[in-house]
Amino acid sequence: MSTRTSSGTARTTLVFALITAAALGLTACSGGEPATAPAGAAGARGAAKGALPTEDVVAAVKKNEAAVKLLPADVRQRGSLTLASSVATPPSSAYLPDGRTVVGVDADFSAAVAKALGLELKREVVGFEAILPALDSGKYDVGTGNFGVTEERRKTIDFVTYVNDGQGFAARADSTLKAVTDLTQLCGLKVAVNAGTTFERTLEKNKDRCAQAGKPAYEVNVYSEAGAIWMSLQQGRSDVVMNTINGVRYAVTQQKNVKFLNEYRRLDVGFAFKKGTPLAPAFQAAVNGLKADGTYDRILKKWGVTGSGIERSRISPPEIPAPKK
Repeated sequence: MSTRTSSGTARTTLVFALITAAALGLTACSGGEPATAPAGAAGARGAAKGALPTEDVVAAVKKNEAAVKLLPADVRQRGSLTLASSVATPPSSAYLPDGRTVVGVDADFSAAVAKALGLELKREVVGFEAILPALDSGKYDVGTGNFGVTEERRKTIDFVTYVNDGQGFAARADSTLKAVTDLTQLCGLKVAVNAGTTFERTLEKNKDRCAQAGKPAYEVNVYSEAGAIWMSLQQGRSDVVMNTINGVRYAVTQQKNVKFLNEYRRLDVGFAFKKGTPLAPAFQAAVNGLKADGTYDRILKKWGVTGSGIERSRISPPEIPAPKK
């Protein structure tokens, strides 16, 4: 049975704060913008501390006139975009110690694209699970949250890709697992994932593989708070964590007795929009412009994710096929 935590759990907040605090030691503050934070997050944000570098990789971005011309007339006239952004863990997203400023790969790319388009970015921090439905309803113009491009999501959401990340695994250092190349290796184990993610869907979709192999099913423990998956692993309530490749690699460097297992699959990651959005061509042109002027590579280097670079931005490309095992 899945386990869901309450969003206000104090111990979960503390662990997330400690993980985030350590990880933030490698982050920088450029590209971050004040954001309206969700209720209950103040404890984690307030505890986040660290010596932060000051490199700014976004300030030099100039307006991309060719991309601006692709914007809908009403957007150019109002001069702003509403962005729904989830904040999880570095390097994708995190808070600075001020408890308000969002930084990370998502934040830098959002800020850089907005600057290239000559638009003010109005960011609101929103729970990961709520962003895609909110986009579909028209509440926001664009969303970020390390959203992997999948066929299921492409039915209702348009994407403009900017990095390639995907799904990875981690376990306690004493685990006998060395890599998860076949999901039947998880049979009989408890796997921690965050709610509403591709990780949760992948595991639920393939649960019958264990029965087919004559093995006990794995248990999917689903948590709403980003840091809760790591607490469950450390406390022995879960045996394995499944999360973003970059997020897992980052987290295991900040925690004792945890090891990175392997990359399971890659996915393109993109800005998310309501299906049929007229904004996609302008965003695509802006991202490709950042690649041309060097900003793109500087953002990846800053966050230590140069392996996540893409050759060019695409609009809603097909899902990268999953492993057959």
